[in-house]
Amino acid sequence: MIIGVPKESFPGERRVALVPASIPVLLKGKCEVVVEAGAGLGAGYTDAAYADKGAKLVPTRAEVFSAADAVLQVLCHGANDRTGGADLPLMRPGQVLIGFLRPLGSPQTVQEIAARGVSAFAVELMPRITRSQNMDALSAMATICGYKAVLIAADLLPRFFPMLTTAAGTITPARVLVLGGGVAGLQAIATARRLGAVTSAYDVRPAVKEQVQSLGGRFVELPLETGQSEDARGYARPQDETFLSRQRELLTRVIAESDVVISTATVPGKRAPLLITSDMVARMALGSVIVDIAAERGGNCELTRLNEVVREHGVTIVGYFNLASTVPYHASQMYSRNLTAFLLNLLKDGKLNIDLEDEITRGTLVARDGNVVHPLLVQAQLAGAAGAVKTP
Repeated sequence: MIIGVPKESFPGERRVALVPASIPVLLKGKCEVVVEAGAGLGAGYTDAAYADKGAKLVPTRAEVFSAADAVLQVLCHGANDRTGGADLPLMRPGQVLIGFLRPLGSPQTVQEIAARGVSAFAVELMPRITRSQNMDALSAMATICGYKAVLIAADLLPRFFPMLTTAAGTITPARVLVLGGGVAGLQAIATARRLGAVTSAYDVRPAVKEQVQSLGGRFVELPLETGQSEDARGYARPQDETFLSRQRELLTRVIAESDVVISTATVPGKRAPLLITSDMVARMALGSVIVDIAAERGGNCELTRLNEVVREHGVTIVGYFNLASTVPYHASQMYSRNLTAFLLNLLKDGKLNIDLEDEITRGTLVARDGNVVHPLLVQAQLAGAAGAVKTP
């Protein structure tokens, strides 16, 4: 089986889907690896490093797609809404595509990929089971986002993070609030604590409390009914506006007392919940910082502007997205390990084996034999068709 790695085409994307260290593992699994020249340079991996590990370098993207039985990408068509569509003519029937596809957010792109006869696997749909932990690319990238968000906040905050005892007196530590206790949120807590901040966290899921406390954070508890807050995959469920309104009301004081807010709350396939209104921002102290990791999905803060840093009511609000790409060396290393483990799970004697009895394969496969096959996407298609019929 020939594995192809094209250079990422999304503007500013510096990651690469496969790093040189993973190539010997795939060669041992009876695969060949073809890499587009320059694919790893943005992440710090030279063409010579790939060649030394046994990869074949080709000069163009088209040659990668032409040669490869399976194409590995970080941002595939769907997740790459700028230039991803240009890859569609390069795909061919029977080819395999693996990477982030954002299938729940842009289901029409999965249909376009399916129409090319490609078998596509969306790594963000990886089931949360013990056996798939080393394949969980979504968690790996979320870890980096949580880490980098705190560093950005520390850089912009006009205060120290740690408590300092100096000849000029004692400096009190910064107060950091993390909204959302998923992987990104937990890493943000850990990073803020390492920098010396007094750290608190809030999540709609009560089960997160123990994890927050284990990292040295204080768990903010609000008098809300949260019995149905978590789905079977462990993600937060969408809440109605009545719940969100009451939640914002109760969070107002907590946010006003914070120097930094790192907001990470998202719901798969949905707009990010609005947790911080303009009025709440106005109550924060001058110089406070909000880093909205959920910016790409609409943002948790009403004032967030995608990929911009704005200052409102004396508060700096950061709406950067794709934070994982700002740490490209290790982000690529982690992602490469995830994809390598996933590929080896798909292979049998060096050939692709799509075993639908396997929960990992079944959970990530979104397109095959010209059809969209993932149950969540099929349901969305049926719901859309039903809505179209009912519309006058």
